[in-house]
Amino acid sequence: MQPVPSSVPQRRLARQARQRFVEGLCAGLPELDKTVQDFLTTLMSQTGTARDMQAHRDAWLLYQQRHTAWTERTGKAWRDALTAHSSTAAAALAGSAGGGMHFELLSDDVVENKIVSARMALTISEQVSQQFDMLRQRTQSLEGQELDSKDILRPETVCQFLVEQWVEAGLPRTDLQTVVDPLQRELANLLQKQYQAVNVFYVEQGITPQADLRSRVRRTSGGAVQAGGQDSGAAGLASQALAQSRDALAGARSGAQPLPGGRPMPPRMPAAGYAPQYAGMPTAFATGMTPLARARQRAQGVMGQLRKLLTQPVTGFDMVNAPPASAALAHALTAHRVQSDTYYSGVATLVEDYSPAAVVRVAGAVRERSAELKQKASTAGEKAIIEVVALMFQSILAEERIPPAVRVWFARLQVPVLRVALAEPEFFSNVDHPARKLIDRMGACVMGFDATSINGSALEAEIRRVVQVIEQYPETGRRVFQLVYDEFEKFLSKFLTEKQATSRLVTVAQQVEQRETLAIQYTIELRTMLRDMPVREEIREFLFKTWAEVLALSAVRDGAQHADTVALKRTAADLVWAASAKPNRTDRAQVIQNLPGLLQRLRQGLTLMGVNGPAQDAQVKVLTDTLADAFLSKTASIPQAHIDAMAKRLANLEDFIDDAALGDMPLNADNIEMMLGIDASSIHVVADNGAPVDEAMVAWAQELPVGAWFTLDHNGASAQVQYAWHSQRKQLHLFAAVDGSSYLIQLRRLAAYLQAGLLVAQEEETLTLRATRDALAKLDANPERLLG
Repeated sequence: MQPVPSSVPQRRLARQARQRFVEGLCAGLPELDKTVQDFLTTLMSQTGTARDMQAHRDAWLLYQQRHTAWTERTGKAWRDALTAHSSTAAAALAGSAGGGMHFELLSDDVVENKIVSARMALTISEQVSQQFDMLRQRTQSLEGQELDSKDILRPETVCQFLVEQWVEAGLPRTDLQTVVDPLQRELANLLQKQYQAVNVFYVEQGITPQADLRSRVRRTSGGAVQAGGQDSGAAGLASQALAQSRDALAGARSGAQPLPGGRPMPPRMPAAGYAPQYAGMPTAFATGMTPLARARQRAQGVMGQLRKLLTQPVTGFDMVNAPPASAALAHALTAHRVQSDTYYSGVATLVEDYSPAAVVRVAGAVRERSAELKQKASTAGEKAIIEVVALMFQSILAEERIPPAVRVWFARLQVPVLRVALAEPEFFSNVDHPARKLIDRMGACVMGFDATSINGSALEAEIRRVVQVIEQYPETGRRVFQLVYDEFEKFLSKFLTEKQATSRLVTVAQQVEQRETLAIQYTIELRTMLRDMPVREEIREFLFKTWAEVLALSAVRDGAQHADTVALKRTAADLVWAASAKPNRTDRAQVIQNLPGLLQRLRQGLTLMGVNGPAQDAQVKVLTDTLADAFLSKTASIPQAHIDAMAKRLANLEDFIDDAALGDMPLNADNIEMMLGIDASSIHVVADNGAPVDEAMVAWAQELPVGAWFTLDHNGASAQVQYAWHSQRKQLHLFAAVDGSSYLIQLRRLAAYLQAGLLVAQEEETLTLRATRDALAKLDANPERLLG
């Protein structure tokens, strides 16, 4: 498209468009604010380590104080950008006249802001690129020139102001990184809405320039087709901004300045740990991201490529509002659902043939069905979707690590997935779409099994049931996939722990965590209750270090309100009263009368803890000596009302305890074998050892998917293990090896193993993501097949 000369009315129209755009953005700020508020509130309610929960609470509290300032400052910055736009050209000319030799060293804060905003813009641009490109072309036709790199219409400019004002409002950049996912999703929706509104305004004013498609498609050096024109559209500018931020970061931290005339800096060797597959990302991100974050980043990149493929002008697929399937195609899909059993009979699944040859036959059958459906399609978009889904399943069915018995059932999911992909374009942009999650989950769980162990198993039967439910479900949307995904998760939690030895270990591990958790909670509550009481140090130490453990063990074994547990709770209050000063004769007489029963209950509790013989006698002697000393003391006594209040609170202590106050749970390896009562030689207890570990790795450890397979290097021996279970507070994690041994690993030690590379996931990306990547590679090599 050739720029046209700009007139005053045309420039005025472009200015009005920008004003509408900015006012629309500002009107959406309350919804952005609410999104962040809701996310932080949800995050604060989740359980985790004391450190994490305190950090979440602090982030929530600080945001309550500063969120108004952030939204107001952001709105003002966006509006101010309108004023700045009118003088941009003049300022640029003045800068050129000065020789263009003015350089300055950027601060780390400025560079970090640019990196964060560029990352946000890159993700957002993938969603809004189609609407932005239309707006950009129309604005260019009015102004006779390309949008300035800092134009407020650009997603990267909007993001930059938002990030800068977040920091200026006194909110930590680390908190922004925490909320960035929901924030950028909501911002992308807002930008999409405003771009559409401005495009409608342009159309109403008669501004409908014809796009020069040749300027919007170019080939990279590798031959791949890439959308964009002179600046590759929104995503291209975001990528450029990201690269500039990377260079700025390198320059700022090395003290180097850019070379005059725009010449590139000399090449630098990559930093240690920098992976070449993350080239184009800022070094700070490539080296500082956790494997989980890197995997998510790669996933976003692949999904972005897929969206660009499907929304290019030649396909014309609307990723926002998908049209209903054409009549012939819809009829063919419905017929397949009704006749699916008949269609696959004799191929594999109905004749119970799960051999590799059956996989080949069923793969051919679904490919033929795809060709038939493609002939029924009436639009280029439908044909493209059918081809992409077919290529994805071609990749899945070729994955030899999935047992044949599972692959033949996966093949039958191709048409149901096609139905949901046609109805919900989000399938092509969201890696967390239920259809993708279900296939990924089932695939990840079976990759460690061979054909003989999976055939006829409960897992194979469950996968068969899932597929059959999906096939027969009349609706085309995500509902059925979400339904069976939730059911599969419940099945998985039972299936992975159903072996007798594993089941017993899980029960014991849960009891250990529960006991240790209660012990910590009881200790905290006892400290609170005795804070203002004149209680001797020997009694305090006994209650905090010993009796809290007694109460916890009794509560786990018999129940918190069992008569024995209630009696042991009352013993704590009686001991405190007995150990206080007794200035009058009546109190001293009562102590003498109650002492035998008190000592009996103390011995009962110590026995419960396994403290017997001389060790028990030594503990009791310390207590009796303290009681004797208190008997003769003339200091202030503890009022009976305080003792009664303490006893009442102890009796219902579970109503007052708070998970948020908990620290990291200590794990005693000896307790596991003692509580199991069986030979625990095949159980490896890997407790925390204080090894330094990054908190990001701890967070990653808490997000590992149950059922996934890993390679574990423990004490010099390598084992293939499946993640089988985690406790309620995710402090204990169980991995089951193929040889029958088990590894019970505590949270921070698990994070340390992940950080050190001693526990490595066998799959770096999900099954459907890898299938998407394979499909894109085939279409890049053979683009004619997309619509052929």
